[in-house]
Amino acid sequence: MKIVVLGGAGKMGCIAVQDLAGDPRVKEVVIADRELGQARVVAEFIGSPKVRIEAVDVADPAALTALLRGAGACLNATVYYFNLPVMEACLAAGVPYTDMGGLFHTTCKQLLLSDRYAEAGVSAVLGMGSAPGVPNVQARYASDRLDSVDSIRIYDGIKPPPPDDVRFTYAVPTIVDELTLPPMVYRDGEFVAREPLSEFEDYWFTPPLGLLPMHLSLHSEVATLPVTFADKGVRECFFKINYWGMARETVEKIRVLADFGFAGREPVMVKGQLVTPRDLLVTMMEAYVPPVTDFLAPAKSQPPDWGKEIVTEVRGKKDGRDVVYRLGTLTCKGALPTGVAPARAAIWLAEGRIPPGVHPPEAVIAPEPFFHELEGREIYTQVSVTRPVE
Repeated sequence: MKIVVLGGAGKMGCIAVQDLAGDPRVKEVVIADRELGQARVVAEFIGSPKVRIEAVDVADPAALTALLRGAGACLNATVYYFNLPVMEACLAAGVPYTDMGGLFHTTCKQLLLSDRYAEAGVSAVLGMGSAPGVPNVQARYASDRLDSVDSIRIYDGIKPPPPDDVRFTYAVPTIVDELTLPPMVYRDGEFVAREPLSEFEDYWFTPPLGLLPMHLSLHSEVATLPVTFADKGVRECFFKINYWGMARETVEKIRVLADFGFAGREPVMVKGQLVTPRDLLVTMMEAYVPPVTDFLAPAKSQPPDWGKEIVTEVRGKKDGRDVVYRLGTLTCKGALPTGVAPARAAIWLAEGRIPPGVHPPEAVIAPEPFFHELEGREIYTQVSVTRPVE
């Protein structure tokens, strides 16, 4: 099978390319990107004959559709702003689609394409990164074992960097959005907006992470899980993270700039030139993005220490008794699940294991086989079940 990775020269896309190149089910991996120099760095670093490079601009629908034709699946690793046009190109090419998330609001718009995808016999799975993605499948595992579900609480714990470590390890525009856009939560049967960096709580993760401060963040899981499991009676769903994997001091610096208007989208006049403050902020922040090779695990040396655990706690009832499922997916020396999880989803799509239509992960990804596949990259999932004493 051939898998096209749009944005395969990027920080998360390169991990997906590496994972796909190492999978015996995949015969060809296409790094489709406009950054050809960086694409060559990725391809040379991976060193697999399966990998080839194609220049593409996602803003050119005809060229993108032509590139996609004949592929087994498309893994969209570009910034989520391009999710909808890439989905349109996949639909025109008849190619299954997956991505790493749509930051809630874009995901909702993408789901509206489901009837068109189903009519065309094309499949899509949305939000198959580490989060969203892994938490959705964790929630499916627990919900399948409960008669009713009261709450789905997601905690994404990341090993904090040192206070003076100013680096941005995923798409800078997405980081700015997560820092400034109101998080959505589901409470008492309604979606409500909260303040960014609000509702802090300390949460215990599996060692070596330990106790971390967690806060709300805008995320796609909340857009789909309450709807998918509505028949279970879900009353609460939220997503929390610890400063998006950045140092608290770094987040505070960006927040100060945002408070002064540097995240604004309306152009302002500067010495006779119109400048969009947010564009300037994003451009300046991109100077602090690590080289793409920092995200790739050399085959014969120690992989990077990501220090990440994604936890989903599902509270509900079984046979009239309160039950809590806690699923934790942990990696300390393996590959980052943000790249591995969508790579495996792309393979499943190419194999025809996902029905036509546009689906959230919890609706179509079987938990046990999925978690077993992650284990092959040293990404381990553990389950604990808490019940009252009988």
